[in-house]
Amino acid sequence: MKEVANKWVLVLGGSSGLGLATAKKLSKHNYNIIIAHRDKKSDLQEVESHINEITLNGSRCLNFNVDALNVERRTMLVEEIKEAMGAEEEISVLVHSIAKGNLKPMHAEGEKALNHQDFQITIDAMAISLYDWTKVLIEAQLFASDTRIISFTSEGNTKAWQNYAAVSAAKAALEAITRNIALEFAPLGIKANC
Repeated sequence: MKEVANKWVLVLGGSSGLGLATAKKLSKHNYNIIIAHRDKKSDLQEVESHINEITLNGSRCLNFNVDALNVERRTMLVEEIKEAMGAEEEISVLVHSIAKGNLKPMHAEGEKALNHQDFQITIDAMAISLYDWTKVLIEAQLFASDTRIISFTSEGNTKAWQNYAAVSAAKAALEAITRNIALEFAPLGIKANC
């Protein structure tokens, strides 16, 4: 078994897709993994199999099936992470891969069209939550002195796709937030890319 350093990655939305792929890849590069995800009970067995795959690489893996967007739960989760990691350990990478959005048409006859709340939920989940998590981890002093923040955008940030308006707006906002995190938190050693 390889020796794993005390480097941690927190993956928000890490039970599937890009978040899970990133967690698996970084576990092969000597990172311990923290996965925060929100899945139904019926999907937890599959999530556990992915967690087992990550630990086969010799990495520690903390798995939290919680709503990472809920303010109270986020605060509790940060405390749980802090306790589980230990006093000398820090988060070196934050990966934002939350995919909670509305794929509805803006105009539809006989169908439910996209509304203000759909936009708000999507932008909060897929963009603003990156800033919220960055702030709370800084305040909890959980980031390493040379931290990387990674967020995922899509081609729909600049292209008009049918039923993609809310996600498109969220991705454009996510890119802007990521750029400004890179600028404004640079004095803390944080580098951010989308």
